[in-house]
Amino acid sequence: MAKTPVLTPQAEDFPRWYQDLISKAELADNGPVRGTMVIRPYGYGLWERMQQDMDARIKETGTQNAYFPLLIPQSYLTKEADHVEGFAPELAVVTHGGGKELEEPAVVRPTSEMIVNASFAKWVQSYRDLPLLINQWANVVRWELRPRLFLRTTEFLWQEGHTAHATYEEARDFAARIHRHVYADFMENVLAMDVVLGRKTPKERFAGAINTLTLEGMMGDGKALQMGTSHELGQNFAKAFHTQYLSKDGKQELVWQTSWGSTTRMIGALVMMHGDDHGLRVPPRLAPVQVVVLAIKGDEAVLAKVREIGDALKAAGIRVRVDDRTDTPFGRRAVDWELKGVPVRVEVGPRDLENDTAMLARRIPGGKTSVAIGALTEVLPKILEEDQALLLAQARERRELRTSDVTTVDDAVEATAAGGWARIPWSDLGETGENALAEHGVSVRCLLAADGSVPDSDDAPGNVAVVARAY
Repeated sequence: MAKTPVLTPQAEDFPRWYQDLISKAELADNGPVRGTMVIRPYGYGLWERMQQDMDARIKETGTQNAYFPLLIPQSYLTKEADHVEGFAPELAVVTHGGGKELEEPAVVRPTSEMIVNASFAKWVQSYRDLPLLINQWANVVRWELRPRLFLRTTEFLWQEGHTAHATYEEARDFAARIHRHVYADFMENVLAMDVVLGRKTPKERFAGAINTLTLEGMMGDGKALQMGTSHELGQNFAKAFHTQYLSKDGKQELVWQTSWGSTTRMIGALVMMHGDDHGLRVPPRLAPVQVVVLAIKGDEAVLAKVREIGDALKAAGIRVRVDDRTDTPFGRRAVDWELKGVPVRVEVGPRDLENDTAMLARRIPGGKTSVAIGALTEVLPKILEEDQALLLAQARERRELRTSDVTTVDDAVEATAAGGWARIPWSDLGETGENALAEHGVSVRCLLAADGSVPDSDDAPGNVAVVARAY
């Protein structure tokens, strides 16, 4: 009789596979209010690693962390028309507090451009106060109609950066710096995620922005996921809140602004880009646990050796966990670590001890090999770097193989229905074609320049639209 798989196979039902993996790898549970989630310790460990690395990169730009209130006066959101229109369907509004009706309803923040500008307007007086570079790590609430853990939830965690500059050029360049040198570098070199950097169309850009830069990733089923965005806000919010400064010439000038964010959605992307039918595959540079050392049996000599190996690996700078829970069957423990995607398992039993060897099980490429215990501290760092590079290469190869160049809307729809992306000249598509794609559940994920770089404008000659079905 065939053994029932731990997870629903991807090819059979990708959404069910995703839900199975989130649950069985103990990443998250649904919260008691529809659309909310409880992030479990292993899932939160992934977020903490993401947060620590990104926080360091953000601070390298000169940005400082701050914190702004969760509740925003409703009147603030009416000050920038496009912004309030864009977020109106997603708002959660508090009307009562302390048993009384509030004089003014308060919106639970969907994003913080409005309340940040209320502070920026007070803090910025002179050109000497610029640039003002602020980031916060927080939660936001957007009332989600079709929730899915990590991908679309009513409440999620994120970082949101907000900056004010003296000139358009400074703001533009800073938004681009965040886009490439913070987000793209982190996603490619830590998350091992292949991302396409591009420019959103006017229809898809952030509400109230003059330009939105995006990072799009292809998931295992060929759909696209927006991984992060960096926005040029122009002077729209500065006008609404009178955020201005005294220039060197003694004139009152409005500031130019940016905002940018990335979220716990990256955990969902990690699952869908790297996961397989056996579970998650965590990039070694991200992994909270890079190596788990398992005792196969409860032999005292074996237990002593796995603890000794664990100490040696820790001293070598490897993030390691010793699994000596021999009251739980070895096979079950091995499957649990495989589900969680720990890059390498070091398995030690009585026979291995006799030979002074350990069995290495590599999660990312698969396969097992016997290695001398004394060589582990030298071998494992090399293996971890090899597997980090392999994950990125596999993700990039999948996108390249599944991306088609087309010239018509029908061909673009056909390519996405087959589980891939399409590239089509923006001059052949335009707003009319973008609307036609939407009727088939397909969207323009971003615009690229002819050479594949980020274009300087929406209608630059040679622009190519990347279209896909998206999460």
